[in-house]
Amino acid sequence: MKKKRFVSRKNQPARSLPVLIERDEGGMYIVECPILSGCYSQGKTLDDALKNIQEVIALVSEEEPNRAILRDYLPREISFHTITI
Repeated sequence: MKKKRFVSRKNQPARSLPVLIERDEGGMYIVECPILSGCYSQGKTLDDALKNIQEVIALVSEEEPNRAILRDYLPREISFHTITI
């Protein structure tokens, strides 16, 4: 049986993924990539949170279900809106 090999993201073109960022009551930034299962992180600063989520994306993208999502994810446009209720 031939073993499947994970191809490093370094060999692939850059890809844009959506992330959601919230700042909690303690001042921490919570960040999530909603298209990938189990993909969330946090940081004391926005820069830290974004750096941390990039590391998490690299880790979870090694899982087969998330690799399949990334293969098929080709959005033409991404937008996020809020409403006040």
